[in-house]
Amino acid sequence: MTPTVPPLEELVAPSHWRTVDFISDLHLQASEPATVAAWQQYLLTTPADAVFLLGDIFEVWVGDDAIHDPGSFEGQVCAQLQAAARRTALYFMHGNRDFLAGGAFLKHCGITGLQDPTVLSFAGQRYLLSHGDLLCVDDVDYQRFRVQARSPAWQQQFLSQPLATRRAQARGIRQESEARKQSGTVYADVDHASAIAWLQAAGAHTLIHGHTHRPADHALAPGLQRVVLSDWDAAALPPRLETLRLSATGLERVALGPM
Repeated sequence: MTPTVPPLEELVAPSHWRTVDFISDLHLQASEPATVAAWQQYLLTTPADAVFLLGDIFEVWVGDDAIHDPGSFEGQVCAQLQAAARRTALYFMHGNRDFLAGGAFLKHCGITGLQDPTVLSFAGQRYLLSHGDLLCVDDVDYQRFRVQARSPAWQQQFLSQPLATRRAQARGIRQESEARKQSGTVYADVDHASAIAWLQAAGAHTLIHGHTHRPADHALAPGLQRVVLSDWDAAALPPRLETLRLSATGLERVALGPM
């Protein structure tokens, strides 16, 4: 079967950009303060002209109105993003955990939204950016849910519920996810043929994505590669805190220390 290639958006980097960072799968949540602290320090210290947040920045996002819930974790993190956006250009792409982050979130934080996938033109090269979940075509149950959950009707129905109800449902989903993880469930990886088809359609040589939590560099075909971002967990041994940094000389993985 011929792989499906979704519509491709394109972003041309401004000429003054010298360094760009890519991060994903931070899964920020109040119960993991060490990772949140590392994230705060990263935002304060990154030398990047732009930071691309390629999905699952939050463990869960139950609606933009959570930002204004007094004392909410969402509100605290968005305040950090607001401050960072005054210094650095921030771009956000939905993941499978924070796909409900909407226009109000982007506007409140001063972030530019990105379609999945997006081609970034930087220093004479083209890089294809994706969260990565859409490429895991063998995860049939998830792909079916993804179509349903991205539909306006489903989102309207979910977001029409009281915030407390949505939070309770999110807790249940997280518990189910953790149970599957503990059971040793093996999740589908990115489909090789689909990745090549996307790159060829984009006229790009490198696909950058997250989602799988399997950081590595994969040669797909002559001149084509995919680079998988690391997830973040400051409490892990050793800690997993990494950004992928792009400059005119190419890509470099930069390990960040726990804060």
